[in-house]
Amino acid sequence: MKLFEPFQFGKLKLKNRIVMAPMCMYSVEKKDGELTPFHNVHYASRAIGGVGLIILEATAVSEEGRISERDLGLWNHDQMIKLKSLVNTIHEFGSRAGIQLSHAGRKAEDAKKLVAPSAVAYSSDYQVPSELTLKGIEKVIADFKVSAQRAADAEIDVIQIHAAHGYLLNQFLSPLTNQRNDHYGAQSLENRFRLLKEIILEIKKVFKGSIWVRYSATDYDEGSTTIEEFNQMNQWLEALSVEVIDVSTGGLLPKRPTMIYPGYQTQYAKYFKDNSGLKVATVGKLGDPNLANHILETEQADLVSLGRPLLRNPNWPMMAAKELGYHQFEPYNASYGRGFNE
Repeated sequence: MKLFEPFQFGKLKLKNRIVMAPMCMYSVEKKDGELTPFHNVHYASRAIGGVGLIILEATAVSEEGRISERDLGLWNHDQMIKLKSLVNTIHEFGSRAGIQLSHAGRKAEDAKKLVAPSAVAYSSDYQVPSELTLKGIEKVIADFKVSAQRAADAEIDVIQIHAAHGYLLNQFLSPLTNQRNDHYGAQSLENRFRLLKEIILEIKKVFKGSIWVRYSATDYDEGSTTIEEFNQMNQWLEALSVEVIDVSTGGLLPKRPTMIYPGYQTQYAKYFKDNSGLKVATVGKLGDPNLANHILETEQADLVSLGRPLLRNPNWPMMAAKELGYHQFEPYNASYGRGFNE
């Protein structure tokens, strides 16, 4: 039953191949970016439920980089101290802990601080962002590095760099949103990839855990980054010692796929798994345990990343084991076995 097989990459070993996808919870109470009692219970309950790796929601590397004022942040010491306490709890309950580091760019809620590779608004409902200066780009890189150092201090196992869903790094990758004429600009894929590359190189200086990248494999527009370009980027990511790509889609533009069905994004994960040496996580309507296990058994992906299914049921792994007839599943607390065996 591959869903429940241990999985090792680099120095990190997961007890199973179930990953809690990062999901914005918009639950910071004092707008200070700090974890609250809600977050502690929310994530710890998924660890008790048996999830192999829990990736915390999009966590801003700077105040101006937040999607909303109620997002988590990792730009100061107090935020790190609370994060470390939660990571210790997740570890105590047998799971590994990850964090998604993010900068919202032109999709930030604070219209006065919107920045982007170019002065192109997300939609008519959004303000036009300011084009990042080279000094501004240097600050973004430095913010990612300092946040990564704090993640290391908090004993995080995985840093996932958020380059998906239309946020700042996604904006740099796409020629639709990156219209710069400098060495970060749209003239070449190498230029558009440069910011992500420089962030990875800086993070590697301070973080010795596993580095992942999440990106949108399509922006649902023919003029944006192509599948072949992502395939080239995967070769560069592999050379940079990125261990896992978490493959999602969309978010750069106010466009949606024509059809959304269980596993609709896995086709991209399979393509990249077949064409690179990277480990691949897939996400998107994978709450059916039979489908999740089938994807792994047929080697379309290495890991299954679950969002809404784990919102609905923090004990999804136990439910999946029961549905699949996998009797070796061991709940963290033996009393939970009564729910498994009824």
